[in-house]
Amino acid sequence: MDTILIKTVRINGFRGLKNIEVNLEPTTVLTGMNNSGKTSFLKALQVVFGNRQFLSHDDFYIEDNDSVSLITIDVLIVPLNEDNSKNFSEDWEILLTTDRIKTTADGDFVPLRVVVKYDEIRNSPTVKQYILEDWVDFGFGDPKRYWYELDNGNENSVRFEEIPFFYMDAQRDILEDIKLKSSYIGKMLSKIEYTPEDIQYIENQIELLNQSAVDKSEILTIVKDALTELNSAMDSTSGGVEITPFTKKIRDLNKGLTINYGEGNDSFLMEYHGMGTRSWSSLLTLKAFIELFNINSSKNDSVFFPIVAIEEPESHLHPNAQKKLYSQINNFIGQKIISTHSPYIASAANLEEVRNFYKNDIVKIGALPIASFETEDIRKINRQVINTKGEIFFSKCLVLGEGETEEQALPIFFEKHFSGSSIEYGIDFIGVGSFGNYLPFIRFAESLNIPWFILSDNDDTGKVKISVLKQLTTSGSTRQESNCIVFVDDEKDFEKQLINDGFQDEIKKVLLSLKTYETPQHESAKRPQDEVEINGLSDEQLYEYLTKEKAKFSPLVADEIINSGKELPSKIIDLFTKVASELNIEVQNG
Repeated sequence: MDTILIKTVRINGFRGLKNIEVNLEPTTVLTGMNNSGKTSFLKALQVVFGNRQFLSHDDFYIEDNDSVSLITIDVLIVPLNEDNSKNFSEDWEILLTTDRIKTTADGDFVPLRVVVKYDEIRNSPTVKQYILEDWVDFGFGDPKRYWYELDNGNENSVRFEEIPFFYMDAQRDILEDIKLKSSYIGKMLSKIEYTPEDIQYIENQIELLNQSAVDKSEILTIVKDALTELNSAMDSTSGGVEITPFTKKIRDLNKGLTINYGEGNDSFLMEYHGMGTRSWSSLLTLKAFIELFNINSSKNDSVFFPIVAIEEPESHLHPNAQKKLYSQINNFIGQKIISTHSPYIASAANLEEVRNFYKNDIVKIGALPIASFETEDIRKINRQVINTKGEIFFSKCLVLGEGETEEQALPIFFEKHFSGSSIEYGIDFIGVGSFGNYLPFIRFAESLNIPWFILSDNDDTGKVKISVLKQLTTSGSTRQESNCIVFVDDEKDFEKQLINDGFQDEIKKVLLSLKTYETPQHESAKRPQDEVEINGLSDEQLYEYLTKEKAKFSPLVADEIINSGKELPSKIIDLFTKVASELNIEVQNG
């Protein structure tokens, strides 16, 4: 079906978004850490297409301790046709109108601008809409200017019922929705309509049901009989007292609406279900509301293109349920923008649909340039990175190592060095499995603007170092080896480096701690022999122990090094110095 697409959104001066551009797909998944700007992006779309009553002075970007004077939001609307043609269909051309549609050799587009200015006299924001004369590059001209410096063009109000904006935040609950007339289900319930004949029929059935319920209940019958004495007390000639266990008038049906959910023949009121079920139910009522809109549009032979913004659809849901969410939302009518902290949702999305919000000093938007990747490159990113390490969509920084030793030992060293856990700082330590597997991780991190570092082995007569540096070059990264890669000493791997740095005693203590004894008497007789044997191990024998069961030894050796009071291995300090410099982390304990 021929429709449209919100292709590009540019935002300047809104909340924490100083100057960004986001290209959208029919379904787009926004990833990134907390407070990176995902919710602000959705609210900026609401400024353009939805209700703006939430706007206040606090929505203006703060720079140098003062709010900027303008918020500028540009939106590029393009055709999305089944035959890939670049011109709006006749129906959409009629709706958008020829005075708003711009045409170039590349096709039709509508360049919409919204400008928000704070009116100091009225103490409230004012909003104006414009149609730009052109759609320029993000940075254009010589000398270079940014898109928001382009002339506003003609003021032109654009508010189409055919392009409604639906926003659902993370704090949703079907029980609360039912109570609110402004909720999506509340709006649907308020629009329930029946023919006069249907009303008469249903109310007759309700009357019979009420009569039967009273007649068959001894308690209700006694109560009714007792209340008939009201007639004499009030000197009333009315028809008497009615008891109606069920709503009498059809107009009141929605006031007593309840939702039951369960399995098989056993169902329970929604009040008895957890927040996951209630949140998911609320989300599905949005789907129903949009479908109702679509039905009405079809009846009126009108075009319809909803924009659906959903914040954290995974709220309160267990992992298996989260895995199903993407496909459900993807089947919604219209264009969907999903803000999420769920690696399951991010992993379910197509790679080209992911937009990562990364904030350090400013917010930057990352996307995977799928068109420039070979099929094998995409397969490796999916299989080696996303399918096994989906949580790195939300990383502040990635530290890559070859194997299990680095993955388990480095977080322990990090906590000692920085007096805080790596989780607290948003840093993920990843074992890539082999020195030849860094490239997919580098490409992933580079595309999504996530800083990355490598602690690499340096054995096999230099082949490892050559391979790692080749992967750096192949990735197209502008980062330099000196800024992001630390190699251990020549002809060493991580385990040999620990031995070379003089931590034999710590390794031996770990080996001795793993010895087990059947009884205190057995320990008393055997332990001295074990101490002699372990203390006599050569460096080669220690290395053999370390590499034989890496998963077991790595955290224990790291802990023992910490407990020894010795300075951390020099290569580790070198690595952490680079990380601290990139993320502006102050070293509390080195």
